[in-house]
Amino acid sequence: MRAEAGTPGWRIGVIGGSGLYDFNGLEDAQEIAVSSPFGEPSAPVTIGRISHVHFVFLPRHGKGHRIAPEAINARANIDVLKRCGVTDVLAISAIGSLREELPPGSFVAVDQFIDRTHGRTDSFFGEGLVAHVSMADPVCSRLAGFAADAAIAAGAAVHRGGCYLAMQGPQFSTRAESRMYRQWGADVIGMTALPEARLAREAELPYALLGMVTDYDSWRDGEHVEVADVLRVMAGNTALARETLMQLAALLPIERPASLIDRALDSAIMTASAQRDPVLVAKLGAIAGRVLG
Repeated sequence: MRAEAGTPGWRIGVIGGSGLYDFNGLEDAQEIAVSSPFGEPSAPVTIGRISHVHFVFLPRHGKGHRIAPEAINARANIDVLKRCGVTDVLAISAIGSLREELPPGSFVAVDQFIDRTHGRTDSFFGEGLVAHVSMADPVCSRLAGFAADAAIAAGAAVHRGGCYLAMQGPQFSTRAESRMYRQWGADVIGMTALPEARLAREAELPYALLGMVTDYDSWRDGEHVEVADVLRVMAGNTALARETLMQLAALLPIERPASLIDRALDSAIMTASAQRDPVLVAKLGAIAGRVLG
C-alpha cells in the first residue's frame, strides 16, 4: 500500500551502527552520494522502500567500519538525511549494559541520555546564528514505541526505556567508570548517540535509538569487554535488527501524523535577522530553511 498523493507519509532515516553496514531487502534500492556543506558524511546513502514506507540508510561508521566514534561527522550525516527528505530518524546501535536485567542479546529502546563526550561539534548553530532547542525529552516516544514493537515482532527481547551514557571512547570503560555510571542512573553505554540525537532535534527530525546489547561493560567482578565477545553477540543482533526494520515497515500506518518535533525550531532562533551570518544561514538551508526564510 502507498500513501495517496498529498498525504504525509513516512520516510525513515536509518543510521546503522556497529555491525549494521547495509540494509538488504529494500525495493527499488539505489545508492546515492549526497554532499553536505558540513563536510563528508560517513558514506553514500541507500534509498529504497518496503511497502508504503520509504527508507534512507546510512552506515554510521562507513562501510567496513572505517570511522572511529570520535571521528564521525554527525553534522554531515544528519544534514544529508534531511536533504534526502527523511521525516524521522531511527538509530540502531551496539551498546553495553549497565544493568543485570539487560543481558547481551537484548534490545533497549533508549529514552534518555547522559553526555560524557568531549571535543565533538554538537550543534549546527553558533556565532552569527544562535539557537536553543529543548532536549528535555530527547527521543521521539512515538517512533521509539514503533521500533520497540517491531523488534518484539522480529523476535527480540526488548526493554522499553533506558538511559544511555555516551562516552568518548574509543577505549572501553575502566571498572571504576562503569560502576560510577551505574550510580548516576545510566542503564546502557555507547560511544555514538551524542551529538547525533542533539543534531537530529536541531534538524526537526524525531529521533529514536534502538540499542542492541553486546556486553555487560566492566562493572561486574572478574569481567571486562573484549571485542571478540562483542562481535559474536553482534552477529545475532544484526540479523534481528534487519528483521526489525522489515517489521517496522509493516507496523507504521499509511499516514504520518505531524509531530511537535517537526517544528522544534519555531521559537529556538535567538539572533535577530539583521545580525545573522549569511554564510551560516546558507549552510543551514536544509536544516533550518523553514524558519530562516
